[in-house]
Amino acid sequence: MTTHPLEPVTFGELPLRIEDVLALANRQVPTQLQGDLAFRQRIAKGAQFLDSLLDKEGVIYGVTTGYGDSCVVAVPLQHVEALPRHLYTFHGCGLGQLLDPQATRAVLAARLQSLCQGVSGVRVELLERLQAFLDLDILPLIPEEGSVGASGDLTPLSYVAATLSGEREVLFRGERRPACDVHRELGWQPLVLRPKEALALMNGTAVMTGLACLAFARADYLLQLATRITALNVVALQGNPEHFDERLFAAKPHPGQMRVAAWLRQDLAIDAPTAPLHRLQDRYSLRCAPHVLGVLADSLGWLRAFIETELNSANDNPIIDAEAERVLHGGHFYGGHIAFAMDSLKTLVANVADLLDRQLALLVDVRYNHGLPSNLSGASAERAMLNHGFKAVQIGASAWTAEALKNTMPASVFSRSTECHNQDKVSMGTIAARDAIRVLELTEQVAAATLLAAHQGVWLRSQASDARALPPALAAMHQALAEDFAPLIEDRALEAELRLCLKRIAEQHWRLHA
Repeated sequence: MTTHPLEPVTFGELPLRIEDVLALANRQVPTQLQGDLAFRQRIAKGAQFLDSLLDKEGVIYGVTTGYGDSCVVAVPLQHVEALPRHLYTFHGCGLGQLLDPQATRAVLAARLQSLCQGVSGVRVELLERLQAFLDLDILPLIPEEGSVGASGDLTPLSYVAATLSGEREVLFRGERRPACDVHRELGWQPLVLRPKEALALMNGTAVMTGLACLAFARADYLLQLATRITALNVVALQGNPEHFDERLFAAKPHPGQMRVAAWLRQDLAIDAPTAPLHRLQDRYSLRCAPHVLGVLADSLGWLRAFIETELNSANDNPIIDAEAERVLHGGHFYGGHIAFAMDSLKTLVANVADLLDRQLALLVDVRYNHGLPSNLSGASAERAMLNHGFKAVQIGASAWTAEALKNTMPASVFSRSTECHNQDKVSMGTIAARDAIRVLELTEQVAAATLLAAHQGVWLRSQASDARALPPALAAMHQALAEDFAPLIEDRALEAELRLCLKRIAEQHWRLHA
């Protein structure tokens, strides 16, 4: 088991933040379940209330009825115990790639936190087993495709319900294994899910919400990285740092836009003496960088609110109000807020790809790069005709940008009537979240390409006889990059270096703007 230096994340009545889910997804912190008696009694009371209704032969959706359109089909009491297994069994039809371990941990965390709200009618033992899966890193193998994001993430979450019950497969200690074998090795009895428990596990927004937490964290770092890359490119392209003047941005005071401009001023040490300006106005990809990146910066607040509200909510159906002894039938499984947040995020992030792609295009083109060599090649004059520097990298970045932009088509407007027209308006939130992750992957590739090109451009400038010292923040970044990435003098295949740069981005390796 991983050794954790930090305090554990506690699942229970207190809200979690996106950062908690990210830390769990990265195995940086242990987990625990809230242990006080009052919490445990509150959870148990929901399951006990359901049992009392069964004794009275009450009609409860998904407990004494079939599911979805089959809610009009009564299930005799002698078959009620078998119903949960049928639910996760017939939903075992997911396809596509498996969620990676990081995403799977985020999904488990999102589902556990929702059930801890105490209105889902599940036993404490179910919460304990889910927490144990997280703590011991027992990861259900979850296909990512098959959810329309309205009656919850039914199909992908069926793999959670099934593996808690000792069925299907998990990843454990680096091996793909039958869940029943892992239970046996740990001395556990697989859970026999009680009435409502399979529905409570599956009828929620945990997959889209877990992915949204990861997407948010990646976008937040990407914003800071794109700002740092822009500052490097202002130096490499001998741009005008006065474009980021504080007085200028006071005239259009979007807070996030002002914050990006302030980061650029810090990176460029704008208050220090500057070289004579070569032009009054740079091209938009430099001059308007705070305006492009500022839209993402200003959107992170409401994106966080949407995601964290969903994360800390009860989002299954029906809601079991044991205190008032009521069963409330509704539609909290509908993932509209996450769908809209992820559709918005992927557009915001794709605009970052487009911005950085345009900066890279300026760097490699002698018509616009203000004296840098063609394609940023560092080759000597005698060998310049043989060397092509970053030419192919710029082509690749253009391809990645185009694909990112193509994937901004909103998923949430493509609702499909499903399940005998019971689920006749659906959110497509999980598809939107998967799209956002893909757009982030592509944009990080563009960022890696542009960062290495900016590093090369700054190095080329430093070779000039009249080269000026870099501002402190950029000097530190340039030095850190130099530890991994040597100047490109003679052509070499750059795939390995691009992949290393992507690894550094995923690790959030460079300290940027707090």
